[in-house]
Amino acid sequence: MNDCIKQFFEKTKEIGKIENHLYKEYSVKNGLRNEDGTGVLVGLTKISDVVGYCRECDTKVDMPGELYYRGIDVKDIIANASKRNADVFEEVCFLILFGYLPNVEEFEIFKNELHKKYALPKGFLENKILRSPTHNLMNKLQQDVLTLYAYDKTPDDVSVDHILDQGLHIVSKVPSLICYNYQSKIHYFDEQSMFIHHVDPSLSFAQNILQMIRPDRKFTDIEAMVLDIALVLHADHGGGNNSTFVNVVMSSSGTDIYSSFAGAIGSLKGPKHGGANLKVCGMMEQVIETIGYSEDEDEIRAIIKRLLNKDFYDQSGLVYGMGHAVYTISDPRSEVLCDAAYKLAKEKQMLKEYKFYKRFEEVAKEVIYEHKGIRCSSNVDFYSGFVYEMLNIPKDMYTLLFVCARTIGWLAHNIESQLYSGKIVRPATKYVGELQEYVELEKRGE
Repeated sequence: MNDCIKQFFEKTKEIGKIENHLYKEYSVKNGLRNEDGTGVLVGLTKISDVVGYCRECDTKVDMPGELYYRGIDVKDIIANASKRNADVFEEVCFLILFGYLPNVEEFEIFKNELHKKYALPKGFLENKILRSPTHNLMNKLQQDVLTLYAYDKTPDDVSVDHILDQGLHIVSKVPSLICYNYQSKIHYFDEQSMFIHHVDPSLSFAQNILQMIRPDRKFTDIEAMVLDIALVLHADHGGGNNSTFVNVVMSSSGTDIYSSFAGAIGSLKGPKHGGANLKVCGMMEQVIETIGYSEDEDEIRAIIKRLLNKDFYDQSGLVYGMGHAVYTISDPRSEVLCDAAYKLAKEKQMLKEYKFYKRFEEVAKEVIYEHKGIRCSSNVDFYSGFVYEMLNIPKDMYTLLFVCARTIGWLAHNIESQLYSGKIVRPATKYVGELQEYVELEKRGE
């Protein structure tokens, strides 16, 4: 940056400083949070419910976490995963979009429609992906979603029926986009071999992702089931999470769905949102490098204290993968993914690693309570990176998989907002600066 610009900026940091006490003085809900940490109510939804506490006499009371898709407990949905052909995610897509569980015929029609839309437009792979590789695949995915706008004959038609059709096209194409962009990236930047496999309309989302990133296209039933479960758990998380809210805010202006989804992807890229699982992986790698797969709880306790005291890893004072804005006692997604991780660890002969994650999680709960006086549990990011590692999914794709799952939630909230709210989101801000008189340029001092 130009040195003069730096000086200007240092000056404005002092001029424009907003004191913390002003937020309380003007009752500003900073971060759209109430003083007790709960979220400010900004909308109504019938799509999903995230439950981490209840209220008794206007007091927040922690309770075991629950997640509902259209009123159905996600744990009940996942309970049937082992009996299915890794297509529970497709069923959840139907449920989230339409509000009820499909019968056999309805499910087959919907699934076939989704799978029929898998293929990218003619020439897209060659011209838009292979000829324009990039280091950051989240930014590339944003670019590709916006590029799909050019292949739509009526991209600015924001009627609800058209948004539904456009959205299903995007949802179905994301697996190909993320897999092909990864292959392009490793070929051009990492000097590795590139494998381009055709997407298979006879396979589910989870199965296709696995076959497209592997040279031999092979995967086991348990691998596909576990990835399917991970997609289900990331499909939606209420209307208040950052990326879904961004999507709804943007769509409320009347813009096209490609723009709304691109904005949501940008939100999900952030390490405080979708990028958190990469932080967990980095932290756990450094922990294991330092103490190995230790069975000594005191040794684990000591390193967690170092994390909290900003003396380890990135010196942030955070134990990544622990704690959540809504959940306190437990995160149902983490509980389900933990069970799935155990099944996969048995198949992969990685039970030693799994047991270490479990020990670390339990000790972290205790140390965080002792250190901060707050109850917290592991969140979905704690186990997701470990699961992806066991599936041999590259780190470059971790957050991309989050996008792949969450697009269906974005679509449902986009449509719900258009149907039943219809107003542009336009909150207020309070000016707390001073009034000044305009001084002509020639009369200003140095």
